[in-house]
Amino acid sequence: MSDHAVLHVKGRVLVGPEEVRDELWVIDGRVSYHRPSGARDVRTVEGWALPGLVDAHCHVGLDTHGPVSEDVAEKQALTDRDAGTLLIRDAGSPSDTRWIDDRDDLPKIIRAGRHIARTRRYIRNYAWEIEPEDLVAHVAQEARRGDGWVKLVGDWIDRDAGDLTACWPREAVRAAIEEAHRLGARVTAHCFAEDSLRDLVEAGIDCIEHATGLTEETIPLFAERGVAIVPTLVNIATFPQLARGGESKFPRWSAHMRQLHERRYDTVRAAYDAGIPVYVGTDAGGSLAHGLVAGEVAELVTAGIPPVAALSATAWGARRWLGRPGLEEGAAADLVVYEADPRADVRVLAAPRRVVLNGRIAG
Repeated sequence: MSDHAVLHVKGRVLVGPEEVRDELWVIDGRVSYHRPSGARDVRTVEGWALPGLVDAHCHVGLDTHGPVSEDVAEKQALTDRDAGTLLIRDAGSPSDTRWIDDRDDLPKIIRAGRHIARTRRYIRNYAWEIEPEDLVAHVAQEARRGDGWVKLVGDWIDRDAGDLTACWPREAVRAAIEEAHRLGARVTAHCFAEDSLRDLVEAGIDCIEHATGLTEETIPLFAERGVAIVPTLVNIATFPQLARGGESKFPRWSAHMRQLHERRYDTVRAAYDAGIPVYVGTDAGGSLAHGLVAGEVAELVTAGIPPVAALSATAWGARRWLGRPGLEEGAAADLVVYEADPRADVRVLAAPRRVVLNGRIAG
């Protein structure tokens, strides 16, 4: 044995939505379904176990002003961990968080590098701000720096137009996405509005963040191409407040943001019903707090997604989408234990009984 104690998880182990086992063992930090022989130091945890939750849109190392110090980033990651989020797709950060990879007590992170935005068309201090002729080079740069993802800003407020507009010409995004794919990276994009979606999807994009601008015309296109969405409904809830703040200066933008907010649940449900893959993301780390994964799952259920599908969007399905294991034999023991069956009531996710990361009970 290593310095890991043997952990015995018993009760109900949700290996998949329908695959339920009575127990698992954590041996040398890894999942096993075989009782160890001769183990002396055994700790037992009882309850309903899920794979460590996924927040597929999170920003560690970022706040409203830009990059943060390592101690602040550490607190962000610990907050996510204690909420049960053990795998993060960091959807853009100007901070170097590679030091987290050496910490067994912090969530695993899949990075998308730094946001790539049009000049003066995004939040200050967040992104590389460039023009279309430089897009391919910056996508290649971030594809090499990241962990298999690149993040574009697909639309933002255009102060001259007074509303959200697409940031990139069609041919520029097509060439950039082709370059990312050539380098083995997938591409996602921040998109609130309608205008940029068709060009991005037809250019071969893999995912859209927020996706509030989906319509009857673009939903079938997403479904046909298998383009995923990460709705971040806990972030979309802030749209009315944002709209109030900008109403006097940008009334068209303000009205547009309210419309996108008002139809948010219908948009997500229509996407799900059409077969578009939907995953959980909170958009924590900008203006939103960390640790909101349970609230986002509950929001998906409010939108009309069945509870088990909403769970899969942060557990089994999300891990499969990101190419990371769940509770398979030999996988790193990253799991969360709850008092009751989260399939019956996803609100259970808000109160983890135990969080186990790399085989050790955390917190």
